[in-house]
Amino acid sequence: MIHELPNASRMEQALLGAVLIDPDVLSRCRDEDLSPSEFFVPAHQAIYSAMTTLSDRGKPVDFENVALFLEEAGDLEAAGGMDYLGSLLDGAISGAAAPRYIETIQNKSQLRRLIAAADQISEDASTANGEMDVILDTAERQIMDVTRRRKGTEFKSSAEIFNEVKNEIAMLREQKGVSGIRTGYSDLDRMTNGLHRGDLIILAARPAMGKSAFALNLANEVSRRNEGAVAIFSLEMPAASLMKRLIAAEGHIDGSVLTSGKLNNEQLISLNEAGGDLSSRPIYIDDSSMIKVSQIFSKCRKLRSQHDSLSLIVIDYLQLISGSGRSDSRQQEVSEISRNLKILAKEMDCPVIALSQLSRKVEERTNHEPQLSDLRESGSIEQDADIVMFLYREQYYNSDPDAQTEVEVVDLSLKKHRNGETGNIQLVFEKSCSLFSSAQKDGVSGYAG
Repeated sequence: MIHELPNASRMEQALLGAVLIDPDVLSRCRDEDLSPSEFFVPAHQAIYSAMTTLSDRGKPVDFENVALFLEEAGDLEAAGGMDYLGSLLDGAISGAAAPRYIETIQNKSQLRRLIAAADQISEDASTANGEMDVILDTAERQIMDVTRRRKGTEFKSSAEIFNEVKNEIAMLREQKGVSGIRTGYSDLDRMTNGLHRGDLIILAARPAMGKSAFALNLANEVSRRNEGAVAIFSLEMPAASLMKRLIAAEGHIDGSVLTSGKLNNEQLISLNEAGGDLSSRPIYIDDSSMIKVSQIFSKCRKLRSQHDSLSLIVIDYLQLISGSGRSDSRQQEVSEISRNLKILAKEMDCPVIALSQLSRKVEERTNHEPQLSDLRESGSIEQDADIVMFLYREQYYNSDPDAQTEVEVVDLSLKKHRNGETGNIQLVFEKSCSLFSSAQKDGVSGYAG
């Protein structure tokens, strides 16, 4: 059975009649971004389009002008003719009722768009020749396009904006601690004022610098201190291995002991306590070795719907993400991926930390400290990122075995910070348990506070 699409045709008639009588009604329609395409009846679309065009040209929107405009445009017959146009006046509503009529007309239009999107999804699924993740991502985007707010942002006066800024500053002055997502690393929180929602953060280093371990530490500390789920995408390491690292850092347990399973009673107690604490935190790990950005979007949307919000997304690492296959080179592909990760951060309203490899140029220099130019495969990574930070272990390059220590000071350098200062931060790295801590003034390690 064919059902009539949702519509409010009688309300459309009454609203158009009101516009012909009261010019203020058209102003209300324009304020609510009512467009001709949101009318169900084609004649009403033509009439309303004529009204808005006359208004834009500075001419009165009344019966005579609308009728003349439609006649000259050759649309009078399509609009129902003079008799139909005149009948609109008989059912006109008062201006006070206009907002309710506008809202109903827009809601019915949105329902029709939703039905059209569902029909398109059904057709795409029935005739699918492409990959499943592409079809699912397209479907999600079509639904999101329908549910997105109709109204755009309005102009704000300088006075309004100043008051907003003044209130924000007053709130920050009264607020203790950072205003963004707290990492627990005091110097990092001070420099960034917390990680900001919508920011893309690149954490880059050469292999064996500990960037995966530090990213896990960040994820754990963020989950400990903030509302919302933490999503970790590990393209290189299985979830069980990541959990062992998390347990080692949380429980201060030697990672090699966890790997061998030879734990003493004290370590077993630490294991259970750490496992209990980690289990209570909304940390979710996806260890798909081959994943596309579209799949990351899809999984993050589902996780956000389950937990209302995300506090952090970690991707380990950027160069392992599969491209769409539409780019001519790997450099273009990585550029596309980095742009999409920035979009992901904005859409999910949370920081995204993407780990990245550095080029081998670092090893060829006498000074091995990484620079922005060392970012591998694409300069667009630097361009898209709000923060670029490098992890550097000087001890790694020391060939003297006696100089190697179990606990070492590691440099975390912020080389790019779109909204704040740059500089170096010292962290203490305990290799046996993959634990990064804030460095104290006296050089003694301590847990991230």
